Amino acid sequence: MHASAPPALTNSVDTALRLRARQVIPGGLWGHLNAANLPEGYPQFFARGEGCRVIDVDGREFVDFMCSWGPIVLGHHHPAVEDATRRQAALGDTLNGPAPVLVELAELMVELIPHADWCLFEKNGGDATTAAVTIARAGTGRKKLLVARGSYHGAVPWCTPSLAGVTAEDRAHILHYDYNDIASLEAAVDQAGGDLAGILVTAFRHDMARALEMPAPAFARRMRELCDAADAALILDDVRAGFRLHLGGSWETIGVAPDLAAYSKAIANGYPLGAITGRDRWREAATKIFTTGSFWCEAVPMAAALATITELKRIEGPAVMARMGQRLRDGLGRLAAKHGLAISQSGPPQMPLMLFADDTGFAKGSTFCSAALKAGAYFHPKHNMFLSCAHTEADIDRALDAADEGFAAVARMG
Repeated sequence: MHASAPPALTNSVDTALRLRARQVIPGGLWGHLNAANLPEGYPQFFARGEGCRVIDVDGREFVDFMCSWGPIVLGHHHPAVEDATRRQAALGDTLNGPAPVLVELAELMVELIPHADWCLFEKNGGDATTAAVTIARAGTGRKKLLVARGSYHGAVPWCTPSLAGVTAEDRAHILHYDYNDIASLEAAVDQAGGDLAGILVTAFRHDMARALEMPAPAFARRMRELCDAADAALILDDVRAGFRLHLGGSWETIGVAPDLAAYSKAIANGYPLGAITGRDRWREAATKIFTTGSFWCEAVPMAAALATITELKRIEGPAVMARMGQRLRDGLGRLAAKHGLAISQSGPPQMPLMLFADDTGFAKGSTFCSAALKAGAYFHPKHNMFLSCAHTEADIDRALDAADEGFAAVARMG
């Protein structure tokens, strides 16, 4: 059962806010944050977050495994980040030009990321992927862009999963390949012929509602070879996975370097920021395109990013999240077996997905999530989840207690 159903609490603050929102906001809320797309009982509105916990407007507290859909990497209200943002806010945020922190952050990104010779900043992931594609076209003088079928790269016309309001012209130069399928990749390159500007690829296959796939090293290497042969840009969409899997970029784990990479989500621990990093081959092209926004040089999010990345380096954040994610994965496996239920778990431990066998409509997954939510854990039935550095062994164990309730509810379905 999905969440067009009313929330679990009747006469709740959340219910009242939803009713008010429907009067002034089309559909009550837009996009992926709309709780109408979540299982029964999930809240729409939240009062606050602390560490790896979120508290809704009715006072219910949950161990958080969505981390604001990815941005929270150190934990809500991380003291080092909040201190940095307060200090910068006292000086200024949106000014007539950037604050010195822009240069400091760009220097840190170039130092940290092996392929990066330069860096640009935006506000979100769609900005970053779109600018990277534009740079590839400007740097080659070509039009064709290859993307994997089913991959998500943003909510703008050239790549949004919805076709409402999108014209054929918006996608006239997009060609498709299948993730991890070298033959389909080579066929798409052949189809592009001499007009190939770039190949865009996500850090791993994280399409919603299907098992996740890590990139096969041979597939990644072949992509690199094809781009080199055509003098086209290999663009890594690291918006979702960046700074969770590896601080040098997610494909550092397989030894393949992109020409351009797009980042957002975890870069600033919840503050709005996106980034592009690139090789010198693409530096001049990056100066030619016109890409800007009134808020793209805001200093407070950059101060947050500087503090976030510095802390991730200090504590080896990706390894911390991997350990806790593995603890969660192992526990979910044990509990499913205890209840006689078949599940699959995929993706990296920092960004896990759990699906039930024979659950094409996600009724089992939704039942599991609703029951676990009542017991205090915020999971998702079909989107990859996220660990943060704030998750401790005690938090994972608390969430597993809630998951036990979820599995029991699924077992009762028969």
